Amino acid sequence: MIRRQQINDLLKSTAFNTEVKVMGWVKTFRNNQFIALNDGSCMANIQVVVDFNNTPENLLKRITTGAAIAVEGVLVESLGKGQTVEIKASKVEILGDSDAEKYPLQPKKHSLEFLREIAHLRFRTNTFNAVFKVRHALAFAIHQFYNERGFVYMHTPVITASDAEGAGEMFRVTTLDFDHTPRTEDGKVDFSADFFGRSTNLTVSGQLEGELAATAFGKIYTFGPTFRAENSNTTRHLAEFWMIEPEVAFADLENNMELAEDMMKYVISYAKEHCAEELAFLNNRLLEEEKQKPQNERSELSLLEKLDFCLNNDFQRLTYTEAIDILKASKPNQKKQFKYLIEDWGADLQSEHERYLVEKHFKKPVILTDYPKDIKSFYMRLNDDGKTVAAMDILFPGIGEMIGGSQREERLDVLTKRMEEMGVPQDELWWYLDTRRFGTVPHAGFGLGFERLVLFVTGMTNIRDVIAFPRFPKSAEF
Repeated sequence: MIRRQQINDLLKSTAFNTEVKVMGWVKTFRNNQFIALNDGSCMANIQVVVDFNNTPENLLKRITTGAAIAVEGVLVESLGKGQTVEIKASKVEILGDSDAEKYPLQPKKHSLEFLREIAHLRFRTNTFNAVFKVRHALAFAIHQFYNERGFVYMHTPVITASDAEGAGEMFRVTTLDFDHTPRTEDGKVDFSADFFGRSTNLTVSGQLEGELAATAFGKIYTFGPTFRAENSNTTRHLAEFWMIEPEVAFADLENNMELAEDMMKYVISYAKEHCAEELAFLNNRLLEEEKQKPQNERSELSLLEKLDFCLNNDFQRLTYTEAIDILKASKPNQKKQFKYLIEDWGADLQSEHERYLVEKHFKKPVILTDYPKDIKSFYMRLNDDGKTVAAMDILFPGIGEMIGGSQREERLDVLTKRMEEMGVPQDELWWYLDTRRFGTVPHAGFGLGFERLVLFVTGMTNIRDVIAFPRFPKSAEF
């Protein structure tokens, strides 16, 4: 019995005139003789040559685009262009038919918008084969990076009663009957009758629970799904996405910046090393896409140049206040070319400002620190000036904010005062405050939206194209 082999291995093989067996999906079938077969192990197809004179006609008719087949034959040196090997078939078996009239992935270029409508099939295209191979490599690299450094991987709750960000845009989790919702005497929903006996939601972050674990293990990270019920239909937002959130005890903002920069360079290097074929394909795809744009809208850097841009430069560090001064004096601000003009200290920076700092002013990745306390979360450590917090954002070309983090407020009295100022209920977070009551320590951490990382490394322009089944307003297909 011949053992099945992967196409990726056969394409590199020089064991000519040996019996082989492959299984995969038909990409094209030309002249009743040449099958382009792909099994997902790589983007490239292997050519299968069929002896159509000795193959039943009804079988030939079933070899259609999208059909799953098994092929046995001899591996031979290819005489055609574009491949070094091919399979001279002795046996072709149909594993799964595909109606050529109805199969939506025809051998032509499809728009990304169309492919989103058939997300269950888009993995079979070269673009999405490349994107999700890179996504896999980046996820593996994240785990490897933290494992090598002695971090403990924690699974934080998906269902929670707390709002870590204080934003209030959360998906509610309930088993209550909407048609017969129990009510209290004052007419409000009686959550005591719900499954958990209280109001619960899908998590927006594992950070608060991560801090609990960091005060025991020293160094932890989370990598799991998070949810935001923000009614946003932009190319950068999802309702369901994945977050990497390390927390480190006995660490300050400087340690936090070093960890984040090291991690970003590590995972990008890993992807370049292990996904060279995929990144080369995506780089060429992006270059072709750029040619369709007006000259003034084209990116100055190719995809591979952007990756090297981040690997070969030390990240520029500056304070929010220094950034505001640069932006106020910048030509786009002076000439009112920014959509959001920078006029006063305290403004919340927009993507256009972040990209200006990275792409035009410094020409390297940027870490902004020490933001005004009024535009940041309650848990960030208050600086001695009383106006700013020990926060950091890492800005990347083409993306803007890639990472957001801070040194956490470890002083109980300062933290509770901040919670009062921002209307964060202390009674609901009693367990979080306990870490400041029992052996509090300086600690820091950050959050990286995984899909934004994949977006950057693949060069895709819509975040819905770097997650398998995107969730966004009015859409929960598949």
